[in-house]
Amino acid sequence: MTSPTTLDDGPAIGDRELLARAATGDRGAFGQLYDRHVRPVYWQAYTVVRDEREAEDITQDVFITTWNKIRTITIVDESILPWLLVTARYTALNAGRSRRRRSTDELGPEVATNRTVEDEVESGLVRAEIDKATAALSPTDRRLYDLCVAGDHTYEVAAHELGVTHAVVRNRISRLRRRLRADLRSMRETS
Repeated sequence: MTSPTTLDDGPAIGDRELLARAATGDRGAFGQLYDRHVRPVYWQAYTVVRDEREAEDITQDVFITTWNKIRTITIVDESILPWLLVTARYTALNAGRSRRRRSTDELGPEVATNRTVEDEVESGLVRAEIDKATAALSPTDRRLYDLCVAGDHTYEVAAHELGVTHAVVRNRISRLRRRLRADLRSMRETS
C-alpha cells in the first residue's frame, strides 16, 4: 500500500481522497497522485515495450487518460495504483501493436512478404468478403469492429466511447468474430 502524503501540511491523505479532490479539478491533488505513482507506471510500461522513450510517452498517456477518466476510476484497497498499472500495461500493448503495424506498412507489400499472385488474389477475396460482412453490421457493431478488430483500441476504450460496459463490448466483439469466421469459412467452401 502506498504511503499517504499531505496537502498544504495538513493530515496525511490517501489516494482515495486525492482522487476525489482531483475529480473536482484540484491539480495539486492530481500532481500528488502523479508524483506518488509515476515510477511504477513507467516501469510497468517499460517492461512491455523495452524502450525508455516509448515508456515515457506511455506514462504520459496513462496520466492523461487518468485525468480524462478521473470521475469513473475505481479505487482498489485504497490505492489507484492497480488501475494505473493495468492502464499502463494495456496502453503499452496497444503501442506495441501500433508500432509493429507501422513497421510492416513502411516496408511495403513487396518487401514485407514474398507473396505470390495467387496469395494476393486470395487476400483480395478475403478482404472483399470481410468488407461485405462488416457492411451488413449494425452501426454499433460496425463501430466496435473499427475500434477493436480493425483498430487497436482496448475494450475499455471502446466501452467508454460507446457508453456501454466492458462486458457488452467483449460479448459483441466475440459474436462479431464468430460471424466473420463463419462468413470466411463459407466463402472458402464455395470457392
